[in-house]
Amino acid sequence: MSAFVRLHTIAIRARVTRDACAWLLAAVALAVSGGVAAQAANSIDSLTVSKGTSGNTIVKFTLKAPPANPPAGFAIATPPRIALDFLDTGNGLGSTQRVIDDASLRSLNVIQAGNRTRVVFNLNRPATFATQVEGNSVLVTLYDQSEQLDAKQQVVQRFAEARPGDTEHALRDVDFRRGPNGEGRIVVELSDASTGIDIRQQGKTLIVDFMKTSLPRNLERRLDVQDFGTPVLTVDTFSQGGNARMVIEPKGLWEHSAYQADNKFILEVKPIQEDPNKLVQGGRQGYKGEKLSLNFQNVEVRAVLQVIADFTGLNIITSDSVTGNLTLRLKDIPWDQALDIIMQTKGLDMRKNGTVVLIAPREELALKEKQQLESARQIDDLEPLQTELFQLNYAKAADILAVVNAGTGGAGGASGAGTQRFLSRRGSAFVDPRTNILFVQDIPSKLEEVRKIIRQLDTTIRQVLIEARIVIAGDKFSRQLGIRFGQQTGFTLGRRFAGGSSGSLSTQPVVTCTGTSCTRTTNTQTPFELASGIASAGYSDSPQLNVNLPVPNAAGQLALTLINLGSGNLINLELSALEAENRGKVVSSPRVVTADNQKAHIEQGTEIPYVTPGTANNPATVTFKKAVLRLDVTPQITPDNRIIMTVEIRKDSIGQLVPTGNGGFVPAIDTKNVTTQIAVNNGDTAVIGGIYEETIRNDVNKVPFLGDVPFLGYLFKQTSRNTERTELLIFLTPRVIKESINAVK
Repeated sequence: MSAFVRLHTIAIRARVTRDACAWLLAAVALAVSGGVAAQAANSIDSLTVSKGTSGNTIVKFTLKAPPANPPAGFAIATPPRIALDFLDTGNGLGSTQRVIDDASLRSLNVIQAGNRTRVVFNLNRPATFATQVEGNSVLVTLYDQSEQLDAKQQVVQRFAEARPGDTEHALRDVDFRRGPNGEGRIVVELSDASTGIDIRQQGKTLIVDFMKTSLPRNLERRLDVQDFGTPVLTVDTFSQGGNARMVIEPKGLWEHSAYQADNKFILEVKPIQEDPNKLVQGGRQGYKGEKLSLNFQNVEVRAVLQVIADFTGLNIITSDSVTGNLTLRLKDIPWDQALDIIMQTKGLDMRKNGTVVLIAPREELALKEKQQLESARQIDDLEPLQTELFQLNYAKAADILAVVNAGTGGAGGASGAGTQRFLSRRGSAFVDPRTNILFVQDIPSKLEEVRKIIRQLDTTIRQVLIEARIVIAGDKFSRQLGIRFGQQTGFTLGRRFAGGSSGSLSTQPVVTCTGTSCTRTTNTQTPFELASGIASAGYSDSPQLNVNLPVPNAAGQLALTLINLGSGNLINLELSALEAENRGKVVSSPRVVTADNQKAHIEQGTEIPYVTPGTANNPATVTFKKAVLRLDVTPQITPDNRIIMTVEIRKDSIGQLVPTGNGGFVPAIDTKNVTTQIAVNNGDTAVIGGIYEETIRNDVNKVPFLGDVPFLGYLFKQTSRNTERTELLIFLTPRVIKESINAVK
């Protein structure tokens, strides 16, 4: 094995019996790379199992001499086990397994490898543990997690036990920071790494007790951290008895995790994004490993990595430059988060390849990767070139060439002015447009990359049928009422004059009056024409109108003429009315088929010619103006079989003729246009636009003052009411055209 790395562990197979797995877990975790193990300075001479006052199981290990440090250990939930490592200690029990058959503890495995001994507790159900050193004895107390707890107080999370002989500790600093994912991070600097810490959730608050710890007066304060945008509102730190207590008040949905690295204790409160599909909210994002607990005090970083390798079954290789000791206390966190914390604390990084993980300092890994890249580049410069041609079926060879040469700085691919994506510095490529063949000359590894690119890009292009429906509905209603009347004088017997009660004043029959009787005759003469031999007496043959407000092109008219023979006065009255109602609907349905990501254009309509008058030097010209229905669309088929379309639909029609200054006319174009981008499911119909117009117009022409008189005013005014409604709706339906069976084959 090279000097760069040292193998610490071997992967553990998961499908073994529970007892065999426990034995393997102990044996493999303590495997060393050296030859014969050195003689341990201490040894486990005996062990006893008893019950505490609260019914907890207590395992007492009696050693040959007092241990220098409490044993480091970790716990797993599935299957439930606890492992303790006694450093520089041998197995003096004379056996490797002890059957306990307790309610909580089934058996113990004691395995020695080298100068270390691992004790594995095979549990019947998950449990937490606490270790305590009393002289040359180590007491391990098991706490059953299934015990009923106070409804208002959660289980206490112990980072270290406070022992009677402990000296008083102190808090050096309390700081609050915002994490990269919006979590609140409380960082506490301790005077030493052996400070006892208890964490519990009580109601809606978190309580952290630092056992036998003094608090400087400048740190007895409340931190109001609402402005940080985290779940934490306040952090109160104060002294209570001989301890220092910290009370954290969060808000909303949250979860917490805590860990200690050397003399720094970190408590994180993370927000929980509520998922309506989950019955139980929570779960740390980013870390998905099985949870474990670690408790190490001043142990080598290599030993901690070795424990994680035992827990995960990964092959962890550590560099010889990974050195130093670590004090770490983690409770029920994912193993990958624990590994991340260890690497961040010691400035390490990892590279994973399958089940093999290489861990080394960041600078060392970066330097090694740089050396590998430089070595690979030198090999590329010396490796012989090969030429390969690629026959393209669907894609254009020129398009593939542009992709292959991306970043090379030249079309030929041989220049090295820029950063090359696919071809090496000596590689080149060109196309034959006639046969649609791409020629590539490069080293074999680059040719394989080009082959993968072509395999992905040279595929059949899916097609889309796009159907548009343009519906224009119109509703128009108008009603008009008009009047004409006037008075004429000087009529005597024997005259002909217009009279009657139907038609208009211009088409009334002729009535001749003699004496006291009048005879109606056919009007074969001009109205108001006098009979032969009768003096005109100043009579005019045109009606004399005082009010002339008729309805143009009236649909119906009612005329009435009244005469007073005694006074010779004649009154003409005509009423005209018009009511019109128009309804219509125009449906246009252009359809077009196009390939994926290709623009399609279709139009249908009329080009209107109009003449532009000439001048003395320029003859008259004929110009055309389009009034068409046009559809422009670019579809994009997404991987989930939806269609994104960039659409422009235009519906033009001929409007009014606008006169020009030189005597000509130019037609106006009424335009309706929609430009948008939408995403539609395959085969669904979407309304992409609509315009609704309603015009209401009331016109009144009247004689001043007289037209405002109630009821009588209708004889002196003309009224017109027009209502027009127009609605435009545009529907779009895309359909992906399925390939035929022969094309698929």
